[in-house]
Amino acid sequence: MSEHKSHCGFREAALWLRSPLGQALLSQEARVVEEAFDGIFGEQCLQVGCWGDDRAFLRFARTQRSLCIADRGPIDDENRPGAFGEPHRLPVASDSVDLVLLPHTLDFSERQHAILREVHRVLRSDGYLVVLGFKPGGLWGLRRLIPGAGLPPGAGHLVADRRLSDWLRLLDLRIHGVTRYFFRWPLPGNRGASSPDWERRGQRFWPELAACYMLTAQKRVYTLTQIRKPWRAQPQVVAGLVKPTSRISHIRFDQDH
Repeated sequence: MSEHKSHCGFREAALWLRSPLGQALLSQEARVVEEAFDGIFGEQCLQVGCWGDDRAFLRFARTQRSLCIADRGPIDDENRPGAFGEPHRLPVASDSVDLVLLPHTLDFSERQHAILREVHRVLRSDGYLVVLGFKPGGLWGLRRLIPGAGLPPGAGHLVADRRLSDWLRLLDLRIHGVTRYFFRWPLPGNRGASSPDWERRGQRFWPELAACYMLTAQKRVYTLTQIRKPWRAQPQVVAGLVKPTSRISHIRFDQDH
């Protein structure tokens, strides 16, 4: 994908998020991200890729600092990130981030594996990864049959949560869980609010029909255990098995005369 198409797709996706359907999605995602961030502490939270307002999710971070990094390019002031950088080449030191959020970042990129490798690089040992993604199937898998329905412009690289789990395991990340959410038809004019009760019902009875998923994973920690050289066993004398004697043993040497 050329740089021009990427920037145009980003602008069109930003406009899509301002639609009633996009606003409803952002509202639901704020709830699931807040739940995922609860209990994750540390120094630094990093969001890779803009999705709505740059503080829409970072305001829930429990870390001391938080930052949003997005691609360079023409971005309006409302959605301007905190820093510019390419997701597959992050300007971040290795082993320096406690929590990374990818809000549909993989859905808009052709370099998904490179992005995940960068995430693994910048994460500290025991650091967390939270990924938001569109499901290839579910209700939104029928979007081609519904006039006017569709994903945000530019979201052409969907990856299923099961496949993503396999990729992350290859990077030695531990999968903590997958939450499927947003049980609505993909109609831009759909103004009905998605109630929490409806979402809970969908997650319990028909999770495969969800439009999106949230995957949480954690970087594994390996501790080096020093192998010590075992001490050489010293011979021990077992008392009571040999009794002292005053007899003298006579050894006869036969000599040739």
